[in-house]
Amino acid sequence: MNPETQADIQVHAVSEYPRECCGLVVVVRGRERYVPCRNVAATPAEHFALDPRDYAAASDAGQITAIVHSHPDAPARPSEADLVQCEASELPWVIVSVMPGENGPEVAETRFVEPSGYQAPLVGRTWSHGLLDCWGLCRDWYAREWGLILPDPPRADGWWNDGATSLYNDAALRDANFVPVSASEIAKGDLVLMQIRSGNRVPNHAGIYLGDGQMLHHLHGRLSSRDNYGGYYAEMTRSIWRHRAAPETT
Repeated sequence: MNPETQADIQVHAVSEYPRECCGLVVVVRGRERYVPCRNVAATPAEHFALDPRDYAAASDAGQITAIVHSHPDAPARPSEADLVQCEASELPWVIVSVMPGENGPEVAETRFVEPSGYQAPLVGRTWSHGLLDCWGLCRDWYAREWGLILPDPPRADGWWNDGATSLYNDAALRDANFVPVSASEIAKGDLVLMQIRSGNRVPNHAGIYLGDGQMLHHLHGRLSSRDNYGGYYAEMTRSIWRHRAAPETT
């Protein structure tokens, strides 16, 4: 990356502080340049969501070679969500740390991250809604254990309290190739849907039954974990679903 591009990134990162900046490094007619983009995240001081219209415009203008964002008041060390998204993008990432200085915010560090095959662990992963959340964990388990690719619908944090949304409705589950089973039939790999503090009064938490009374799940704001399935979680269960391609259990 040339010095002019790095300088433009730093100016943008400082100007957006205390919000996270985001942008793209693009090669246009053989010349590298930095394209600032809009951060449309609901909490821009904590996360970034690059405006898809800006991404499309940059892609039309040239070849995107890197994705950029800043970490206000934090080191440039990539978060687990950063590493997962870097892999998904198949592009290098540039992370800029912006800290308070004597004369205002200033860039403290810049770090470059390359896709390297990283996968978030199934147990102990951090929480990031829409990516590393309960549904993301279920998707990863099915993909890694059984080679099944589940849909990944967009979902706003707190959708279960918006008065309308029902992410885990029967039609969506059947479209994803699941069929309902009874609690007495529960087997390894079944999808367990629970209702936990849902203002919409709909299931808002998903987990995977692992067998032997164990469940893999990821509660809001916590690390993913393997816990006993019974008691509270069994009481909160609203339905259990089995994928049509699930291996037969004995």
